[in-house]
Amino acid sequence: MKTPLQVLLVEDDPNVRLGCEQAMQLAGIPVIATASAEEAEKHLTADFPGIVVTDMRLPGRSGMELLRRVRERDADLPVIIITGHGDVTLAVEAMRNGAYDFMQKPFSTDDLVEVVRRALEKRELVLEVESLRRRLDQRDDLEARLIGRSPLMQRVRRLILDVADASVDVLIFGETGTGKEMVARCLHDLSQAGRENYVALNCGGMADNLLDSELFGHESGAFTGAQKRRIGKIEYASGGTLFLDEVESMPMNMQIKLLRVLQERVIERLGSNQQIPVNCRVIAASKEDLKAWSEQGKFRADLYYRLNVVRIELPPLRERREDIPALYDAFLLQAAKRFNRPPPLVPPETMHRLMAQEWPGNIRELKNAADCHALGIGGATPSVGQGVMPSLTEAVEGYERQLIADEFTRQGGNIQRTADVLKVARTTLHDKLKKYGLL
Repeated sequence: MKTPLQVLLVEDDPNVRLGCEQAMQLAGIPVIATASAEEAEKHLTADFPGIVVTDMRLPGRSGMELLRRVRERDADLPVIIITGHGDVTLAVEAMRNGAYDFMQKPFSTDDLVEVVRRALEKRELVLEVESLRRRLDQRDDLEARLIGRSPLMQRVRRLILDVADASVDVLIFGETGTGKEMVARCLHDLSQAGRENYVALNCGGMADNLLDSELFGHESGAFTGAQKRRIGKIEYASGGTLFLDEVESMPMNMQIKLLRVLQERVIERLGSNQQIPVNCRVIAASKEDLKAWSEQGKFRADLYYRLNVVRIELPPLRERREDIPALYDAFLLQAAKRFNRPPPLVPPETMHRLMAQEWPGNIRELKNAADCHALGIGGATPSVGQGVMPSLTEAVEGYERQLIADEFTRQGGNIQRTADVLKVARTTLHDKLKKYGLL
């Protein structure tokens, strides 16, 4: 949701301040009223969602000085100056220094509201442009990190952009090697908490007592070997993001403790009774269907529903084969740079083999194959070098799938327009979209 625009009013005369404040409130304009420039600056964050209305003559720092400081922080933030009778020279100087407008005392509240509304409209336009530019930058960054033009991957990227800045917990589901940790990292980096700590913990293969200490920390002497206090992962992630990989392997007793953290946002270190408030986003990842597991009693249902506020499903590579060429080329270039070798050519028959593979290890397996190719050695898969060429039927189906996927993407997911361009019946296209996993 957009933050409503507001007015930061700076006026030391209590009667004038009250009159201006009430006029704007009656006009439905949120206002923060302060009596000094020093007090006002406490509200001026880097992306302050509003404008400033300030008297020129203030105790302490002047309105002109406040204008200068605002302009240094954000040259696009409108500042309206209030001047006394006879201060026209100061008003002209303020306009030259970047003030949006000025009001000369005495003025009517209607005139004030009108000027304020115009300034707010300008501010709203500037903030919308900045928001659009930021989202475009994020989208470009996301497309470079999560490569793929398939409709499935476009859907994943759209969902990441939609929820990255929302303070909700996320559950990522996908097979091994589909990129769950990369998605978690993108969610963190594109959020407002992107500058705070990103803390990752793999819940698999860790003893109960060790996992307990890793998550919650401990006090000195809490158990044998605990010689000093240790801050746990949850506490260290406060303000940022906690990523729990392979959450399905978390023991039941730890699931209960994690559920309490998600509900109450407090922890207790081992060996302590003190409750410590924490405020971190939790992103959990699983290769198992936790809903099915909860129905079978293998995973706590209440924890599943707490984690599953937003669910992001990552498709396996075999369901988005049209992305393999772009992924492989990117991995090959990365590997060549890392190994300080020239990037090798990829013959068409090699790419055919790559697209014909099932890739049970998904992105991770494809990346390993690219590393081996860059080094000039045979990999664990027949995708580079040896292997069976796809049959004519497989090759035709692969081409057809990519052709349909590309056009479906260009038409924004509109089936009818895609069918018109490809000159096939809508029902035929619908069946092929389902057959190739594009719906």
